[in-house]
Amino acid sequence: MNRPDGAAENKMGILPVKRLIITMSLPMMISMLVQALYNIVDSIFVAQINQPALTAVSLAFPMQNLMIAIGSGTAVGVNAMLSTSLGQKKFDKANAAANTGIFLAFCSFVFCMLIGIFGSRAFMLTQTDNPEVVNYGTTYISIVMGASLGLFFQIMLERLLQSTGRTIFSMVSQLTGAVINLILDPILIFGLFGFPKMDMAGAAIATVIGQTTAACVGMILNIKVNKEIRLSWKEILHPDSSAIGRIYAVGIPSILMMSIGSIMTYVLNKLLLTFSETAATVFGVYFKLQSFFFMPVFGMNGGIIPVLAYNYGAQKRKRIDEALRFGVILAVSIMLFGALIFEIFPETLLDMFQADSEMKKIGIPALRIIGVHLPFAAVAISLGSVFQAFSKSIYSLIISVCRQLVVLLPAAWLLAKFTGNVDSVWFAFIIAEVTSFILSIIFFRVVYKQVVAPIKEA
Repeated sequence: MNRPDGAAENKMGILPVKRLIITMSLPMMISMLVQALYNIVDSIFVAQINQPALTAVSLAFPMQNLMIAIGSGTAVGVNAMLSTSLGQKKFDKANAAANTGIFLAFCSFVFCMLIGIFGSRAFMLTQTDNPEVVNYGTTYISIVMGASLGLFFQIMLERLLQSTGRTIFSMVSQLTGAVINLILDPILIFGLFGFPKMDMAGAAIATVIGQTTAACVGMILNIKVNKEIRLSWKEILHPDSSAIGRIYAVGIPSILMMSIGSIMTYVLNKLLLTFSETAATVFGVYFKLQSFFFMPVFGMNGGIIPVLAYNYGAQKRKRIDEALRFGVILAVSIMLFGALIFEIFPETLLDMFQADSEMKKIGIPALRIIGVHLPFAAVAISLGSVFQAFSKSIYSLIISVCRQLVVLLPAAWLLAKFTGNVDSVWFAFIIAEVTSFILSIIFFRVVYKQVVAPIKEA
């Protein structure tokens, strides 16, 4: 198929690599930072309701993470197929990936809507019998899952923009949603400017409105500026079955890999609740705080994956090597900064969440201990971009299973059982991340030898 009208030679094959990664990753890193800031501010507002509300958000996190896993994992499969097809100049396959991705996003919404409507209270009751926490959590989950169409379309449409190198527009979409969330949160939670006070329901509704708005912006931008793909209702309603297979060949391992985080969080919450609700709340607060450093690294990866996939399709080994080196250096630098923040300012961080003396007693050592693992995580995450870009996501899945299920949870249980001290549980994160670091290097060497080393550049 000939190049579509208006699509010039893609910049991912011609721009200097470092400049390309910065221009592609920086918008996503900024938007991810804003998203992380929203996550933190959202919990800060919820904490002002009371501590049971903050605990409920922490216990609800596995369900939120499940939605993100399904949406992002599917989008990873679309991204890999679309970017590789563009690198190979197969524009019909690129269109099939984009339109099929929209269809799959809708299917994902229907699945999660049903879980949210019928399973939210049962899920909360498996973790706690505190009626206040259960009611808060049920309200939050049922709204964010029952009205999650905006979330799934936002993720997919942003990834389509990223796949063709238009990350600045992806940033516009995500920033729009995050800013609207930030504005509406206090208004709907506390009943400002004549709005009714909705407490936890207000936080959930603000989230849904922000996601839906971002999805609308993403659709408009894809139609107006994304000239290398063509969205068509006919193709969306009649998806390409072969494209579904290719998308989920990469996407299912990614979905499973990210869903494992939900299992890990759920089980670890159950373990921490044997000590106290405050311990589980601290764990939830840590997850919000660490996103401020993890999210930019994931944003950088989102910029690197299409660069790797495109240049693999174009058979340009030197550009692949340079992108990998630069990506690892950037990721480690960000995470080292994050580790220093956790070590130096743990009390200040906890004060943002209305922490009382008990929460600080548990939280200060927790943040300092867990913070040690961030640089190791940086290497594992950045090397993981190789597995996704080259359709080797099975390695990412193996690493994630080993890190979170095979190592982290058993280590946390053993440390809790034999020490009886909640502080010792946090060392499980370091043990698990070092294991992930070692496995990532081993699998990277295997994939590089199989996929990149044989490339013979013209």
